[in-house]
Amino acid sequence: MRKHLGWIWLAFGLCVTLAALAMTRVGTVALDLERAESRIRRQAALDENLQLALWRMDSALAPLIAEEGMRPYFTYTSFYPAERAYNHMLEVLNKGDVLVASPLLTYSSPRIRLHFQFGPDGRLNSPQVPEGNMRALADSRLLPTSQIDAAAIQLNQLRGLVSEPAMELCCSPEPTLFSGSKNILGMFPAQSATDQSRGSIEYMMRSRNKVMAQAVAPERSLATEEPVLQAAMEAAWIGESLILGRRVQVGSKTFLQGCWLNWEAIRAELLGSVADLVPNAMLEPVQADDQAPTRRLAALPARLVLRPAEADVPMSWSPVRLSLGITWACLIFTTGAVALLLGGALALSERRGTFVSAVTHELRTPLTTFQLYTEMLAEGMVSDPETQASYLQTLRTESERLGHLVENVLAFACIERGRAIERRDVLAVADLIARVQPALAARADRGGMKLIVGHDLPDVQVRTDVSLVEQILTNLVDNAAKYANNAGDRRIELEFAVAPSHSKLTISVRDHGPGLPERATRRLFRPFSKSAHDAAHSAPGVGLGLALSRRLARALGGDLRLGQNGPDGVGFVLLLPIEA
Repeated sequence: MRKHLGWIWLAFGLCVTLAALAMTRVGTVALDLERAESRIRRQAALDENLQLALWRMDSALAPLIAEEGMRPYFTYTSFYPAERAYNHMLEVLNKGDVLVASPLLTYSSPRIRLHFQFGPDGRLNSPQVPEGNMRALADSRLLPTSQIDAAAIQLNQLRGLVSEPAMELCCSPEPTLFSGSKNILGMFPAQSATDQSRGSIEYMMRSRNKVMAQAVAPERSLATEEPVLQAAMEAAWIGESLILGRRVQVGSKTFLQGCWLNWEAIRAELLGSVADLVPNAMLEPVQADDQAPTRRLAALPARLVLRPAEADVPMSWSPVRLSLGITWACLIFTTGAVALLLGGALALSERRGTFVSAVTHELRTPLTTFQLYTEMLAEGMVSDPETQASYLQTLRTESERLGHLVENVLAFACIERGRAIERRDVLAVADLIARVQPALAARADRGGMKLIVGHDLPDVQVRTDVSLVEQILTNLVDNAAKYANNAGDRRIELEFAVAPSHSKLTISVRDHGPGLPERATRRLFRPFSKSAHDAAHSAPGVGLGLALSRRLARALGGDLRLGQNGPDGVGFVLLLPIEA
């Protein structure tokens, strides 16, 4: 049997290993699919947020582009004569002209640093920095000197950043002739409520710029029939400066007009407006040679860039992870249960094999004796009365031995089936001893031992089954008679006391034999612990008596323990509950 145990456990371990590998593979694939699905969902949500963010930023820039595109070209001078509107507007002022201040003279916005224009002579000026006697007029009536000085500083800075050739490159080279009598609102294409994609915004921005140029550019000046061609506003980077500019052609004269945008303020405003959608976003400039359309604004040459995202937050117990966890727990629990069941089945099978071999050996000797002695007595081979009496005594002893063995096996089977002990009597310790002592003394006498009962009996009562107590004590006395019959002191001492907890009666059964070896004490109370080899080389028995006695004691509400073990003898302690 032992040869097959290794193979059985090896097969079980192999099955468990294969199941664990399969579960690991399934779990890995499931988690990979879950992570991929999570990444796809996050990417889809990010793309949606990016589109919405681009639309929101372009929408925020649309009023600025519209406002700048709608400005008449003559507002880029600090003052202009009212009676000459659209008539020699950019000619030299005459004495007596009624001047009107340009709205750009007092214009102020955190988005725009400065408005400016390059004239036909290539000279850079700004409507916010009046020159000559216009400066005196502005100082005296319209603006504080500090504001004009600040605009002049900005203009000087712009001269070092933007040149006319650079401005030429950023403005559309082909301004178009438009009529100024058209209705602005009627010229925009209809937009549905749901048409709010980035492509719609880009189309709207381009259409709006073109229409605004149409609205503010008269077809020809009223008096001189000079054509006015005005291009749409376009944004471009000149160095590190963001310029919004256009080309205006009045007759043969060309003007480059525009404004210097405050990129830092615009960027902060735009990023703040989409912080709830893309909190880790940045805006970076897009140069003219960069034609990639990815995440670009329609209104400005800028691209939305995402900073490197933080490490993914570990996923919580999702349904997939929870299912895998439960499956692993079930697999581990099932493996443990099957291992316990298999171990118990193998142990039981081994114990049964041991029990059969031990019982076979235990039965062989008395049966052989029965057969031999009964044949001799039946055939009259023994005529001596003393010899006949000796043979009959031997047959009686062997029958008692077989009866004791059968009784223990049947009682153990009843305990194993869980049969409850129904009969319990309440009696004093003295009455208990009086009822069990004769049988115990007789058993000790047959084994060549002498039973000594202590005289100090506790004055308490116990609720127990006397027959079961007698069976337990008989097993203990029988063991003492078998294993200590060669000792010099052939006494078996039976003593009574009350446990320190005052809830149990202790009955000690002690012999004066050689004691038990250490290896025997580890399996002392195991059923069928004696093999055929042990039964052949030790006292008769199958190793069932102590296991049965402990189970009977616990069924009575008590216990059976090994009290002492040494070269001067072995003692067992039976505990029985005291009746309150």
